[in-house]
Amino acid sequence: MAKKILVTGGTGYIGSHTVVELQNSGYDVVIVDNLSNSSIDVLDNIEKISGIRPAFEQFDLADAAKTDEFFSRNSDIEAIIHFAASKAVGESVQKPLLYYRNNLVSLMNLLDCQLKYGVANIVFSSSCTVYGQPDVLPVTEDTPRKDAESPYGNTKRVNEDILSDSIAAFPQLKGIALRYFNPIGAHPTALIGELPLGVPQNLVPFITQTAAGLRDELKVFGNDYDTVDGSAVRDYINVVDLAKAHVVAIERLLEGKNKKNYEIFNLGTGNGLSVLEIVNGFEKATGVKLNYKIVGRRAGDIEKIWADTTFANEELGWKAEKGTEETLLSAWNWEKKVRGIK
Repeated sequence: MAKKILVTGGTGYIGSHTVVELQNSGYDVVIVDNLSNSSIDVLDNIEKISGIRPAFEQFDLADAAKTDEFFSRNSDIEAIIHFAASKAVGESVQKPLLYYRNNLVSLMNLLDCQLKYGVANIVFSSSCTVYGQPDVLPVTEDTPRKDAESPYGNTKRVNEDILSDSIAAFPQLKGIALRYFNPIGAHPTALIGELPLGVPQNLVPFITQTAAGLRDELKVFGNDYDTVDGSAVRDYINVVDLAKAHVVAIERLLEGKNKKNYEIFNLGTGNGLSVLEIVNGFEKATGVKLNYKIVGRRAGDIEKIWADTTFANEELGWKAEKGTEETLLSAWNWEKKVRGIK
């Protein structure tokens, strides 16, 4: 019997790519998603890639009764990957209560059900935002966390605390927090990718929508940072590379290879690239010129961050492999497919 994995937020951007990688590795996947920032059509495209249609249920994990009822019917779940969360930095500054309610309550409801129904293992989708603006770069897993620059970042930090405190209190639980840097790109089939509802909050979808003519121009927030060209620097990681790390983390928990009941890993490439370097890389990879404008800094943004990936590379045996231009081209191929551009 294939081991059954619950993927919350599994029709979302990173979730859908992870579902494909789990299925390709022989796992039985059930998705729970409220479809607040994704589409049910994603299930069709997951099936086209993997040949398997994952089980799916639509409800909100912040609803304790529905979450409990789901687990009562799915007592054979062996592990959870928890993606489901509101995730836009800028929006979180404007709507903090929505972010705290959605992102914290959903995790607590899951943990309650893990204890009640005997589900030991959870992989949590965390973020490099917990480091704030680090004093020393690159950041390791031991880099001190800082006060978050946004409510979104703070929900990741608080959720890590909820997870570590719960695992300390209940030794039957095991968890891994994966701190992502900046996931970009799309599946090489161009069947799944990042498709935000409304105005994109992340750089690459804004780039591809501008290239496709949906947006008049790309705004580059700030050119006065202490970086190579004045624009903010991030560690951009291919979403398929990122998805594969979740499969490794699940196997680590299920096979009892974890060294501690609660572990943390940085998932990045180890390289920092500026916004303008990404813009130039996109133009080079695709041959499409972008209309962009430098504007003022954006609230909640940090100046620069990239990962030290040594621990994840050595301990998990995982490494980001895909190059930036290949990744940006995959994002453009996805955008073209969605928009019907030849």
